Amino acid sequence: MAQQQRPIPRVKTPPTSRPIPPKAKGRTAGKIKPVKPATLGTWIAGARPITLVLGIVPVALGTAAAAQVMTHWYDHWVRALLALGVAVFLQIGVNYANDYSDGRRGVDQDRVGPARLVGSGRAKPRTVLIVALVFFALAAAAGIVLVWRTEQWWLLAGGALCLIAAWFYTGGRRPYGYLGLGELAVFIFFGVVPVAGTMFVQVGTVNIEAWLAGAAAGALACAVLVANNARDRVRDQQHGKRTLAVLLGNVGTRIFYAILMVVPFLILGFFALFYEPSTGSGFAPYVYFAAAAALPAILIASTAKTPREWLLVLRLTLLTALLFGLGLSAAIIFPAAANF
Repeated sequence: MAQQQRPIPRVKTPPTSRPIPPKAKGRTAGKIKPVKPATLGTWIAGARPITLVLGIVPVALGTAAAAQVMTHWYDHWVRALLALGVAVFLQIGVNYANDYSDGRRGVDQDRVGPARLVGSGRAKPRTVLIVALVFFALAAAAGIVLVWRTEQWWLLAGGALCLIAAWFYTGGRRPYGYLGLGELAVFIFFGVVPVAGTMFVQVGTVNIEAWLAGAAAGALACAVLVANNARDRVRDQQHGKRTLAVLLGNVGTRIFYAILMVVPFLILGFFALFYEPSTGSGFAPYVYFAAAAALPAILIASTAKTPREWLLVLRLTLLTALLFGLGLSAAIIFPAAANF
């Protein structure tokens, strides 16, 4: 009799080996968190209000210098306000334009610090570009009114040059901010030009106080940019953005920053000599109190290792620029204000 074959037992397929239905895959797959659209607060932060110090200080210094040759320090207050409008609107326009240009190149995607509108995906590049152009237009409008009031029509060419420099800092195919020339432009257009220009549109001349104050303001504005670029040096180098911090390297950037922070206080020595309390002609020596913010900034910059430390340096540098600029403006304008 033939031997009966035993049935082969069925082996159950382990749960881990079962194919996952397409619907289940969709449910278990990782979900990308949607990016929230920009709010009013986000747009205000995108204007980088803290950096407006660099637009306000030169106008204050130029107005103070102009007061030395005016009968009353407030004789041309409308022109001073127009100059302030040009500086502030241009500063905001530059900030939005940088947001647009750097965001389009992908430079701002992994930055440390406040997120950018385009880089974070919270605003469309076209929208940010339109906002930048609106503020450039407001700066141009204030400038045209200022030129009309002064009848110095050649200033239109200077204003056009400022707008071109503002756009091509990070815009265009070969932005000069990516070639290590940003600090030079900042020294000119956020230091010497606005201080001397503010005085000229009010009184038609520029004195030594304006030139020296413009150099001091320009050095502090450059220090702000150096601190910002030092924070982003490694990331910028990876993205092909050759800022001066990238070109100078780690040690060179720290030394250059310290020099820029010291220069304004050396220039202050001139004002301390001629605008000091004992002669009743001002209190410029007291402006050295701004060093209370400058010295910690220099010390932290000399040892900073993380982007967040450089962010603190950046804020202290802006505080130094504010204290120094407004303090020196008050020291220069004090004798003229006594005629009120």
